[in-house]
Amino acid sequence: MVRMTRRRFTAVGAGAVTALGLFPGAGRAADAGTPTEFRGVWAATVANIDWPSRPGLGRDRQREELLALLDSAVKRRLNVVLLQIRPTADAFWPSRYEPWSEFLTGTQGKDPGWDPLDFAVREAHRRSLQLHGWFNPYRIANHTDPGRLVPSHPARKHPGWAVPYGGKLYYNPGLPDVRRFVQDAMLDAVFRYDLDGVHFDDYFYPYPVAGQEFDDAAAYRRYGGKFSDRGAWRRDNIDRLVRETGERIKRRKKHVRFGVSPFAVWRNKATDSRGSDTRAGVQTYDDLYADTRKWVREGWIDYIVPQVYWHIGNAAADYATLVPWWARTVRGTRVGLYIGEALYRQGDPSQPAPWQDPAELSRHLTLCRRHREVGGNVYFSARQVRDDPIGAMARVVGDHYPRRARPPR
Repeated sequence: MVRMTRRRFTAVGAGAVTALGLFPGAGRAADAGTPTEFRGVWAATVANIDWPSRPGLGRDRQREELLALLDSAVKRRLNVVLLQIRPTADAFWPSRYEPWSEFLTGTQGKDPGWDPLDFAVREAHRRSLQLHGWFNPYRIANHTDPGRLVPSHPARKHPGWAVPYGGKLYYNPGLPDVRRFVQDAMLDAVFRYDLDGVHFDDYFYPYPVAGQEFDDAAAYRRYGGKFSDRGAWRRDNIDRLVRETGERIKRRKKHVRFGVSPFAVWRNKATDSRGSDTRAGVQTYDDLYADTRKWVREGWIDYIVPQVYWHIGNAAADYATLVPWWARTVRGTRVGLYIGEALYRQGDPSQPAPWQDPAELSRHLTLCRRHREVGGNVYFSARQVRDDPIGAMARVVGDHYPRRARPPR
């Protein structure tokens, strides 16, 4: 099966905020009759997918574009924006650890002349939106040449930390110094800004590339002696990242929620009887070394957003199979379950017939509401929420979001 993940890839006036009667305080207070539901949108900055529309725009234009995305979330009665602020070992704030992102100015390390994260937090909260900082832990660059990185980049100062693989450059998750560094780099934003959440996406060890091997043999020889095989060692490396990150967040800011949006198939049932009745070509446990089920069962995260990016009836990975599997997985835990939705597929002529029907996503929410464990949905991505080319998002709002909702805390 072809891998299905979100990475393949007119502003609404502020009056809309007033018109919807939104409550103050970034969703932290509301009248007693307001429902609680996670209604999120991913705003991607890598390769300028959603924002800014291209690198090198002036400060005022960048601000206008960001406000347009926030206002479109308000218009659609969403309440959480997951803003990608560390897409490739870089930063959308004046980081103490990593350079300014090239997706802001076109030149890595160049100061854009303003603080996008401070602005985003303040403007999101003004609109009663939660803002979760979305981080990619290990991706350094969408190329393999360290010489293209700014000279002060940590990957150039510590060349042994970096591994080229599949046309990209990654930090090696098997090195304890790397694990501590990426935590420090990400938590710099968490501790300095009023973020409501910390969000990891689906990249841990990279997606497998045929005929290539992720070269961590030296790190395995040095640190993997007590493990039965390299796969078990790799999973432990990612387990440590997730567990330690969650612990560090709670020590400093108990109210900040920690979530992950993994590829939706933990393991196929044919591989593991506890897995989902799917036939996916990628399994997070075996291929990305991310034991997402364990993180839920151990309570290391506050919420999980599996990317269930298939239509109802898909032969290899049926939406109607995966949602109840995830509902059973979180049952009896305190981990929130919100389903990731492939809004970007709606109306795409390369997609099968169900995605040409504007009602497909609305049917997804109808199915989700049959499972009490499902506490909401998240849409990829912000540009599609704003532009809504075939009206699928408007259909969701009309069918399922008749009024505002409080995000879970």
